[in-house]
Amino acid sequence: MRIPNALPLFAAAMVASIASAQTPPPVSAPSGQKTLASTLNVYAFPSAGQTPSQQSIDETACYNWAVQNTGYDPFQIAKNTQATQQQAAQQQKQVQQSNVGAGAKGAVGGAAGGALIGAIAGDAGKGAAIGAGVGFLGMKVRAREQEQQASQQANQQVQAATQTAAQQLDAFRKAFSVCLEAHQYLVKY
Repeated sequence: MRIPNALPLFAAAMVASIASAQTPPPVSAPSGQKTLASTLNVYAFPSAGQTPSQQSIDETACYNWAVQNTGYDPFQIAKNTQATQQQAAQQQKQVQQSNVGAGAKGAVGGAAGGALIGAIAGDAGKGAAIGAGVGFLGMKVRAREQEQQASQQANQQVQAATQTAAQQLDAFRKAFSVCLEAHQYLVKY
């Protein structure tokens, strides 16, 4: 009569088999691909059980709606800000390049003027040397002032562009979030 002793083992094996069949499959790791919302630092939780593909569709629709209603496209804002930064850097570089040799140019001009004045005073060589030194320093100081002014203007342009971009991006994110909330997402940015 070993059969009755095998029955509990058989029952236990059946329960384990049924339990393992009902165990949900392991959750797969995220694909590593960011959603449109997270790319914009907006976090949307699908509170009505939307699937990832539905969320993608909703985010795209809300993105287009926000662009249409604000007039701001975040990716274009980023491009414009980058272009402003590059333009400012280029202008600064041009000023620096135009000032290369400024001291030498000043020295030549100063030497000529100093020689003329020195000739009148009786020592053209001494006048030329003094004039060259004064001309060199004068042109170097002017060149440095021009570079500082160009740098200050470039910084102001970049700051203004960055501030404008931040305001535009904030307006876009608000519109984008409102649209996602209307599609039953819990949104934070």
